[in-house]
Amino acid sequence: MTIMKAITLRFSAGLLLGCVLLLPATAEITEEQIARLGGDLTPLGGERAGNADGTIPGWTGGITEPPNGYVVGEHHRDPYGDDRPLFVINAANLDAYRDKLSVGHQRMLETYASFEMPVYPTRRSASAPQRIYDATRNIAATAKLVDDGNGVGGAVVGVPFPIPANGLEAVWNHLLRYRGETVKCTIGQAAVTRNGAYTVVKYGLEIELRYSLPGMTEEELDNTMILFKQKVLAPARLAGDILLVHETMNQVREPRNAWTYNPGQRRVRRAPNVAYDNPGTTTDGLRTADQFDMFNGAVDRYDWQLVGKREIYVPYNAYRLHSDQLAFTDILTPLHVNPEHLRYELHRVWVVEATLKEGARHIYKRRTLYIDEDSWQILLADIYDNRDELWRVSEGHVINYYEKPLIWPTLEVHTDLQAGRYLTLGLDNEFPMCTYDAAVQTRDFTPAALRREGRR
Repeated sequence: MTIMKAITLRFSAGLLLGCVLLLPATAEITEEQIARLGGDLTPLGGERAGNADGTIPGWTGGITEPPNGYVVGEHHRDPYGDDRPLFVINAANLDAYRDKLSVGHQRMLETYASFEMPVYPTRRSASAPQRIYDATRNIAATAKLVDDGNGVGGAVVGVPFPIPANGLEAVWNHLLRYRGETVKCTIGQAAVTRNGAYTVVKYGLEIELRYSLPGMTEEELDNTMILFKQKVLAPARLAGDILLVHETMNQVREPRNAWTYNPGQRRVRRAPNVAYDNPGTTTDGLRTADQFDMFNGAVDRYDWQLVGKREIYVPYNAYRLHSDQLAFTDILTPLHVNPEHLRYELHRVWVVEATLKEGARHIYKRRTLYIDEDSWQILLADIYDNRDELWRVSEGHVINYYEKPLIWPTLEVHTDLQAGRYLTLGLDNEFPMCTYDAAVQTRDFTPAALRREGRR
């Protein structure tokens, strides 16, 4: 019996019973259920009330105002800077906390004596604009899975399935969650060796999150939910490579469109391999293409089982890790990120088990996803190889970005337990802050624009 099977899942009061579902069929949501949104449920479907023993507080709206003195453009100040750890979980006291730890975190604590998890008071900081709440309520009765769950219809702008009936609906909530509208970022990625060596690869990102744009309609969306452009800025030997992606809603009916520009060849080429288990760009093979943003892309190669809800310690409110008072060298240490700068909290998460379909190909046989009830952001993922042995552990260290109230990782950490290495994506401590109302336009995301930008 695996550790996961041995753990007793704790279901929250008021949850739908019998939610171990594999079928992609969508259960029709009733007016009574929709009326719960903004009542006993949050506007996005989380449980408004705290837990029975008071270790998870009730949701009161999340962060709706930035801390005093915050100026848009600076690194986000820690609104909980006065908090102190309640306790620290390490290898010595692991057994006392196993029931509230993911399998991946248990294994990391067992494997690395230097890894620790400082646990802080739970702050339910997740929030979104009112228009996202309104759209979620508006589409709750019309959103549906289409083409055997490979796409979503009857939905735009809002979270499509705030009261999910199965694992596919929960995963689509992650894929379509609010992350702003137009974003420009400079971030770093580092593949850290066992002895702590690394090179930071610097990227410039431009993103138009079309699904969430104000006034967007299904017709205008035309099956393209995200436009994404990534340019390598450093080191010099890699600089100039550009990746352009048109992310489609239904990637089985219409696979994502991707192009690359290579400065040596000075040519734009189609990139059909930017998907599934192909290696991510400049990752040393430590992350697959579909691990970016914790999970992205087509859902057709897995069966998705909604296991239920569970209370576990997850990365949350990682403002210390986000601080511009830290250098990359403060964060990137051998074997794992420096625990001194981490923050974990007790939150309720949806647990979704993804199992590779018979006859499908992927280097990951199984994934267990832990999805935040308040934001639909995947916070943790336990990832298994084709021997069904735990291989990698992914963490999304999230913060609330005040200027556009949303939850998104400030840093993704993908730990390869078998190699004794890890990959970080999103390093921004030494770079200017992201812009969440960036002056990007749809015409900036075409192959012709890619060609022009590459030659500048």
